Amino acid sequence: MSWRKDEDERLDGDEGDEELDENDYKTQKDAVLFAIDVSKSMLKPPQTTGDKKADKDSALTAALTCAYQIMQQRIIAQPRDMMGVLLFGTEKSKFRDDSGSGTGYPHCYLLSDLDIPGAEDVKKLKALVEDGEDEDEIMVPSKEPVIMSNMLFCANQVFTTNAANFGSRRLFIVTDNDDPHAGDKQAKSSAAVRAKDLYDLGVVIELFPISREDKKFDLSKFYDDIIYRDPAAEAGQSEGPKTSKSGDGLTLLNSLISNINSKQIPKRSYFSNLPFELAPGLTISIKGYMPLTRQTPTRSCYVYEGEEQAQVVQSETAQVDFAARTVEKSELRKGYKFGGEHICFKPEELAELKQMGKKTLRIIGFKKRSKIPSWASVKKSIFIFPSEEQYVGSTRVFSALWQKLLKDDKVGIAWFVARENAHPVMVAIYPSGNPDDDEANTPYLPAGLWLYPLPFADDVRSVDHVTAPPRPADELTDQMRQVIQNLQLPKAMYDPRRYPNPSLQWHYKILQAKALDEETPDAIDDLTLPKYRQIDKRVGGYLAEWKEMLAKKANDLQNTRAFKREFEGDDERPAKRAKPTKKAASGGGGPANSNADLKKAFEQGTLGKMTVAELKDIMASKGISTVGRKAELVERLEQWVEENL
Repeated sequence: MSWRKDEDERLDGDEGDEELDENDYKTQKDAVLFAIDVSKSMLKPPQTTGDKKADKDSALTAALTCAYQIMQQRIIAQPRDMMGVLLFGTEKSKFRDDSGSGTGYPHCYLLSDLDIPGAEDVKKLKALVEDGEDEDEIMVPSKEPVIMSNMLFCANQVFTTNAANFGSRRLFIVTDNDDPHAGDKQAKSSAAVRAKDLYDLGVVIELFPISREDKKFDLSKFYDDIIYRDPAAEAGQSEGPKTSKSGDGLTLLNSLISNINSKQIPKRSYFSNLPFELAPGLTISIKGYMPLTRQTPTRSCYVYEGEEQAQVVQSETAQVDFAARTVEKSELRKGYKFGGEHICFKPEELAELKQMGKKTLRIIGFKKRSKIPSWASVKKSIFIFPSEEQYVGSTRVFSALWQKLLKDDKVGIAWFVARENAHPVMVAIYPSGNPDDDEANTPYLPAGLWLYPLPFADDVRSVDHVTAPPRPADELTDQMRQVIQNLQLPKAMYDPRRYPNPSLQWHYKILQAKALDEETPDAIDDLTLPKYRQIDKRVGGYLAEWKEMLAKKANDLQNTRAFKREFEGDDERPAKRAKPTKKAASGGGGPANSNADLKKAFEQGTLGKMTVAELKDIMASKGISTVGRKAELVERLEQWVEENL
């Protein structure tokens, strides 16, 4: 796929004059509060085994390490998102600047307040996780049982005061206790009320249960009344929250990070509540996302380091004329250059010029999937998902269309206008299968419908078709087929999640080391480097045989061509031979008629002394191209001598 870097970004200025509901795009910012249980079972170290891959840290340490790593990722990759860490079940209590007993929320310790992560927050977590520095005795479990309603109310206050306008607010609860209020119905009821308050506030509670020693985490005891699930978002998912556990070479930390990353929200929201017209009188609403976006190092701000502490520079932009006078926005006119002149338009004329109809996605027909060629991709595809906000029942209709397209192996052809003043696009509506299926080619992409932009007639260029290259010998093809088959990726599929961008990771490592006052790393693990030993072990013998076969084929072909030219030369050669020149008679600098003479001239460096006519005669007899200047001819002939003599 080919596209410009900024085509997926929302346009500013006159390209974004449409008045959008701010709720449509609130998912661009995310606020996550980790609520980690501090109990004796969470502090209990795992049983020692002989397995090197087994867990060595307690569940609490693994949870804090997970929060530390997620914070490291967000501090650079997602600088606008907020994150905080709340410990509950601790002997000590603290809420923000309250250094006293914290009587408002007993046994709740706000380790890191909900805010954009900074270097100090990362250092604090690092000291607690890696260095084991717990001078304040934070990780000491309380003697009294924890009251979950206090923890949920504390989280409510944190979200209300710190992230009131965030569209995505989530509470991550990490615990191994499936029944914190066993036998206490009043405490369970109070916790359910506090959870309902969070739900009404727009906060999503995500549970990350931890199980060990084959003990199953039973959600029905307590957390079924705490977690509110979205039926549309979890359509087709019969299972509840994934349980993090160690085993099968997967540590508890990796299991936690994997489960938390699976809860990442779509960050590239492209449009929201777009009317999707399937037929006259049948319309549903959809949302659009861009799951695939090229990541490059971006500069979000300027930093001034002239003082003791670095400060973010506040920049201002002003437009001036030739006399350095500030030009007001009302004085500006926009236009186009046509025929050497500038054609100016008023703002209302320019808006009318760009008006191409209301935003919509309208199906105009269907085609077989095979009728859409792969070269027709002019931009990256957009993933669409049903929304019940505008039209109730959109999910059911959307699901029926998806299943029908999959069953009949067809695609829809539609007219697509993303925004009121956006350019119209013809798209193919592609269905993607369930990523859990064995036949899925892209398990890292969700199941649903994709908008595949198609080119217009003006976008297709006429290309002169060149002659096809000569086909290789069948024996070479068969031998190379064995090499390719033995070098297949796992499941014969490229999974981008397994190969981080080494350049991008190195950029982030340098920024992290600079922000946290750490040593500059020497190198970074580059997973894109070929595994040469494994390649040699798998196909080393096949490649050696293929090279020998190729050399033999090339030698036979060369001898055949040389014999053919010599035979044709004897038939066409005139009876009377030309009188040799003085140079040829003396043997100095004349054309080398045999391979031995040619090699001798190459070693003595006298090929460059030949004339262009002599060089072309020799090169023509050897089957070498004679096009170009003398320097190019000499270089080409020398290369031929090096490779063949």
